Amino acid sequence: MSNKLLRGTLVLTLGTYISRILGMIYVIPFFALIGEDGGALYQYGYAQYAVFLGIATLGFPQAVSKFVSKYNSIGDYATSRKMFRVGISVMFGTGVIAFAILYFLAPFFAESALGQKELGNTTVDDAVLVIRMVSLALIVVPIMSLIRGFFQGHQSMGPTAVSQVIEQIVRIAFLLIAAYLVLRVFNGSLVTAVGYATFAAFVGAIGGLLVLFIYWQRRKHTLEAMRENLVPVSDITTGGMFKELFSYAGPFVFVGLAIPLYNYVDTNTFNRAMTSAGFADISANIFSIVTLYLPKLVMIPVSLATAFGLTLVPTITRSFVDKNMPLLNRQIDQAFQIIIFLVLPAVVGLAVLAEPAYMLFYNDNPAGAELLRWFAPVAILFSFFTVTAAVLQGINKQKLAVISLAFGLIIKMAVNAPLIVMFQGLGSIMATAIGFGASIIYSFAMIHRHAKYSFRLLFKRTVFIGILTAFMAMIVSVSQSVLSIFIDYSDGKIPSTIILIISIGLGAGAYLYIAYRSHLLEKLFGNRFSFLNRKRKAAE
Repeated sequence: MSNKLLRGTLVLTLGTYISRILGMIYVIPFFALIGEDGGALYQYGYAQYAVFLGIATLGFPQAVSKFVSKYNSIGDYATSRKMFRVGISVMFGTGVIAFAILYFLAPFFAESALGQKELGNTTVDDAVLVIRMVSLALIVVPIMSLIRGFFQGHQSMGPTAVSQVIEQIVRIAFLLIAAYLVLRVFNGSLVTAVGYATFAAFVGAIGGLLVLFIYWQRRKHTLEAMRENLVPVSDITTGGMFKELFSYAGPFVFVGLAIPLYNYVDTNTFNRAMTSAGFADISANIFSIVTLYLPKLVMIPVSLATAFGLTLVPTITRSFVDKNMPLLNRQIDQAFQIIIFLVLPAVVGLAVLAEPAYMLFYNDNPAGAELLRWFAPVAILFSFFTVTAAVLQGINKQKLAVISLAFGLIIKMAVNAPLIVMFQGLGSIMATAIGFGASIIYSFAMIHRHAKYSFRLLFKRTVFIGILTAFMAMIVSVSQSVLSIFIDYSDGKIPSTIILIISIGLGAGAYLYIAYRSHLLEKLFGNRFSFLNRKRKAAE
């Protein structure tokens, strides 16, 4: 990998994580402003928006990046520019169509989400306002995403990274300031505050688009220098161009929509099921916890582990093309083991520390903490689904990744309502776990069949990592118990922070130390972090 590409990948990864960390942290003041009721109303709008955004973009941004990179590599810059012009037109068109559908059918989506005309203090008109406010972002975000893909196709990752961070900062700043002004300064309604909070997606997208425009102006001379083709212009027709583009884009559309689609199922079944079970009075609160607040706590370790695993996918593709099955098996092993090594202790630790963690981010809510304890392990399934789907794409089995998602989603839809009726919020978590679990089992079977992958080493390493995790969990639990003698997490966010920092520090330190002494770190990351090898040799 060239230094330029390596540096660009690092910049893009850094920008993505800064954006996600900001997306996790802002929920602390946001929850303080709008609570569970506001969170439910926010999610009624945002769940619809996330699905429509995925459909509107059609996987084009990632596909355009691959398309541009391919044709630039052979010196056919004219075809790359043609794709960019056509792509912008398509993204504008699909964005406007998605906006129109979501805006004008908002009453239908709102009633479907509430399950009735009114739920608690929320009416259909309230949900309609929120859905329509967020729908405006669909006009801008697809175009912004495509421009990012175009820059990435030129191996220029800085514009995407910076625009992601600026978009997130602008969105969060507008969201928090607007909600604060409406509720605390002007004594406005919660519905108005949440409406402006969802409208922040549009404002943030404008900020991200302005950043990309500035980059475009600065790098315009570099892009224009590529006008002279090094090879004859490809005779690919517009139809052929779209055929090739959709072959790249298809898997991105479905796999990228996995979590939004699962949330969408909850959005349209949760309240109806809770009401039929006689829990209408607490339905909105539990819904916001399960679909908005809990996922924020688990997505950081999931994203970190997934990033490590996905960096192996290009090498997996190369090994598959070269028919080097032994190397392919080792690379798949490494990707899966990294997921287990990073996510398993994170989710177990989060489950053990559920009470102070929930208190730090939200409030002292035993029900929320208990749901967090159950939700945390689902993070492992999120991670494995993403990486197994990427591996299937790496071995040229994209259709199987789509079948995997569809299989799990059908199961989620089938069991969601019955489980919610029986177990309320926990039922939704169980249905999600069953759906993702089924998808992963199917993906594992397909990887075994088409890549001749053996699970023997993965099983052995999983048992060993499980033992390390159990030891870590014991340290974390003992630490929390001892600290609770002197500090009560329910006293506020500062006591919760102290408990979390000390407990996590001791547990993580012990886990990493044993992993290092047992050479597990070296086996998993040695090729990437060469200092581990040097330290071990020096010690010997």
